[in-house]
Amino acid sequence: MSTISTALRNFKEPTKEQLTQIFFSLPSVGSLDGTEKTLDQHVEKMDINAVLSFGVQGVEDSYAGKLHIIAPYLAFTSLDKKSVRFTIPLSTIRRVERLNARAGIYALSLSTWHGMKIIVQLTSLRPTADQFCALLRDALKIELQRGQMKLVKGFVKTCYSEALVSETSTVADNEREDGSLISEEKENAAPRESTYHGGLGLRFKFPGDPKKLREASKIKLWATYLRAHGRNLTLLRYPQCTRLVQVGLPNRLRGEMWETLSGSMYLRFSNPGFYEDLLKKNEGRTSTSTEDIEKDLHRSLPEYAGYQSEEGISALRRVLQAYSFKNPELGYCQAMNILAAAILIYMSEEQAFWLLEVLCDRLLPGYYAPSMHGTLLDQRVFESLVQRCLPIIHDHFQVVDVQLSVASLPWFLSLFVYQQYANDICISDSRLLLLHGTQGVIPSRTRSVCSSIIYEPSPSFHSWPAILKINGEKLLQIQDDGGFLNLMRDYFASLGDSAHPNSTDPRARAITRFQELLLVSFREFSVITDDMILSERRRFRSEIINSIESFSKRSAIRNLKTLGRFTKEQAGLIYDALYMAMCILPPPGPVNPPPTLLTPHDGTEEKPETRIELSTFQYFLSEIATWARNEKIVMNGFQQRIDREIAEHEFIDRLFFFWDTSCRGALSFQDLVSGLDGVMFNDLMENIEWFFNLHDKNKDGFLTKDEVLTLSESFLFIFRYEVGDAYLGAVSRFMTNAFEYGDALLPTAEDADPNSERAHDGQGPEPTSPHFIESNQPYLNLATFRMVVLADEVLESFFETDLSGSFRLEPVPDAELPVSPSGLLGDLWSTIATDSNKKMFNMFTDEIGKTIGKHQVINRPSIGRYTKLEEPKARESLLTPSMRKSSSKASLTGSSTAASTATLAPSSSSTLTVDTKGQPAKDLPQLPSSESLSPMVQAVNARLMERTPFAIDDAKDDEDESDDEIDANDNDDRVMDEVDAFLEAHDSGLTDADKEVANDLLHAEPLK
Repeated sequence: MSTISTALRNFKEPTKEQLTQIFFSLPSVGSLDGTEKTLDQHVEKMDINAVLSFGVQGVEDSYAGKLHIIAPYLAFTSLDKKSVRFTIPLSTIRRVERLNARAGIYALSLSTWHGMKIIVQLTSLRPTADQFCALLRDALKIELQRGQMKLVKGFVKTCYSEALVSETSTVADNEREDGSLISEEKENAAPRESTYHGGLGLRFKFPGDPKKLREASKIKLWATYLRAHGRNLTLLRYPQCTRLVQVGLPNRLRGEMWETLSGSMYLRFSNPGFYEDLLKKNEGRTSTSTEDIEKDLHRSLPEYAGYQSEEGISALRRVLQAYSFKNPELGYCQAMNILAAAILIYMSEEQAFWLLEVLCDRLLPGYYAPSMHGTLLDQRVFESLVQRCLPIIHDHFQVVDVQLSVASLPWFLSLFVYQQYANDICISDSRLLLLHGTQGVIPSRTRSVCSSIIYEPSPSFHSWPAILKINGEKLLQIQDDGGFLNLMRDYFASLGDSAHPNSTDPRARAITRFQELLLVSFREFSVITDDMILSERRRFRSEIINSIESFSKRSAIRNLKTLGRFTKEQAGLIYDALYMAMCILPPPGPVNPPPTLLTPHDGTEEKPETRIELSTFQYFLSEIATWARNEKIVMNGFQQRIDREIAEHEFIDRLFFFWDTSCRGALSFQDLVSGLDGVMFNDLMENIEWFFNLHDKNKDGFLTKDEVLTLSESFLFIFRYEVGDAYLGAVSRFMTNAFEYGDALLPTAEDADPNSERAHDGQGPEPTSPHFIESNQPYLNLATFRMVVLADEVLESFFETDLSGSFRLEPVPDAELPVSPSGLLGDLWSTIATDSNKKMFNMFTDEIGKTIGKHQVINRPSIGRYTKLEEPKARESLLTPSMRKSSSKASLTGSSTAASTATLAPSSSSTLTVDTKGQPAKDLPQLPSSESLSPMVQAVNARLMERTPFAIDDAKDDEDESDDEIDANDNDDRVMDEVDAFLEAHDSGLTDADKEVANDLLHAEPLK
């Protein structure tokens, strides 16, 4: 079984609207109901130029930027898109007032839930400002009607920042220096009254030394900032916020700040109770993802005390399973457990669930997919940047054959979460873990974990080269991958140590290696811009996609249960055709086997596999079979092209269900390989049997009369574009012979009473008609069908070579990957060169060609054996004249027991021919004795053995003509004379007067 995905080829650059939503970390309903629409579409989106001023004078400077209404959110960003930014739910706005300012100034005062006042000066024209205010008023009314404003009070109580800034709060009295709770260790201690969320660190302590991390100082700095600039839902991100992130987040605030800066808090606010309902709905459900999760649970940061207990393991299990239930297509991927385990130390289960959703779907797309295409792409970009910025290290790695991916790939997947010591977990000082999840320039998609450069583009590609730069001298001494891994492991373990331990300056000794990393990233690698990263991704995207597709192709072929008579190269061509069809007409996602097949005898669960439906199969077959497509050669005087269309016919549908041996209504890659193997390597007799079985619906070994008609229609469909009438005549003769012989085999009244006197002497009145033929009555068996086919040269050659030859495995041209337009010309060309425009151009040139008389369409034949309008010599009926009077025409003739002596004509390799030249008969195969056959079969065999009398049997030489024949010819001449006389008298249809006028016109003179 194999899972084949074409999602990589469906990549499209995000639109301007999508970039705006991602920039402001806005959620979309698409993740919940499968649609791509924002949470509220009742209010039109709008942005306006504005100047933002903080409500308290002297606290912050004013910043010019753009104010956006993206209901149900209000967002602002400064002109440089990194100094100031906020995203506030409209439900947290308590009052909007227009200020009585000087003439020409349009200003609004916004009061938020936490008592902050924001002054917004609208600098656009007055009508634009009025329109913006009207939209803001309408959006606020909608939020009030939805009742969202009532939910804010209960939601903010789940945030620790509310207790932190409260002057009457006593939470600090119940906490250790690292932020963990003291009361959690006391036996029979009463539960804390506060309802704020927290992670496993509250009970099992947080990683790291609180004194080295300066937790107390960080808490004070952050409490001061949050008290003045809002918190959780109403946080305003000024430059001071960036500096505080660079200093580091305290353990108790880390989880809340992660979900605030990443935008996952808005998902949790908009979907209360969703996490719990999801777990209840899927309680007890098992899948391949849940089995993989169970395997990795105890491998997730096992040295942390929380994951040595059932409490931590259960929490991790619930979060990972909930995500797999919500996103069944992605499910669960390796390294996701490491990320979730690190998050759960600082966040509650619900918080971790929504953050994992944002990370995997929006911030790190493709990182935790089965193909890991996002990780591999950024890995390739990283190697390119090392080659450009650190050529000496890159050349040394090439010489000693050290692969950067050996160490850097885990960095990408784990986001710098690693095991520092046996009793400690290092999260890279929190500033190296996903806090950048919210950096300013969207296209880099926050593919890094460097929160220290929260508003800078492509921070991960700044910090990673900086790591190599700092360790440059040691890297030049390594000789293998093992040395590289050890060096990187030691460096990350010492990030908290002094960068200059031997310095005499105490301030230099206070600088940690992590701070040194930030400094190098800022100063020496700021040349790595976001445009550079985007350009590199476009450059290597095709290479990565082709590499992944090539690996998937090899895996799919390797996972086949059987190749049949195909080689691996031929199976690869089948895969290419299948993949092309899936790109054009994507099938549904991978499906699980039916419930009855979920657990085979060995107890293992079958994995989901990709299956194609009928529409995709039709396209696939059009790439393989010549008769499954309509190819037209169009010439219009301007161009000559080949238009290919997918043919639709019941024969293709029948073939689809014939190959669906598991009766699932869809075909897998294995089904296609096995189905093609059953026809492409057949000989004459095997092809005849295959075609017979294809039309035998109930598989009883007989064709009914309706099935014979359907089989004839299949012939006509395959031969529809053949030159001449050879194939049409062959189908006509096939139908005649099939019905004549089929009717001859039907039981009659005499057959029902073989002891009748009439049956013995062969005399009596005309035989009675056969019984009524029911629609499902067996009519033609395989032996009879084979005999009827072999009686025709055209059909025989079709089954001998043409049928198998019509299935052609040819290299499929590589599907073009979507090209991202760049620049004005690129955008213009991408707009013009579309498929619809190409079709319109072809239609236009065709109409011109028709006007000038140069339009011509030629249908390309599927078989192409006959290229001239010549029909092979027709054959006589298989049955004797006495047998031709069947119920298909009139009624069956009576049974005759007197059988004539039969002679068989000499045969060629596989064709039945009539002995018309007196050639000696060849030895015949031994037939079964007549005594072993039933009376009816004996009678039919006797009739078949009686050769049909042909006209050539009575032919004689010219000199042997008798006088009677000469007299007959004289009689024929006299008859013709009488016919001529009749025509002369009655053929003109004119009266005598009309004839006189006609004669006069013969002598008339022309006018002068």
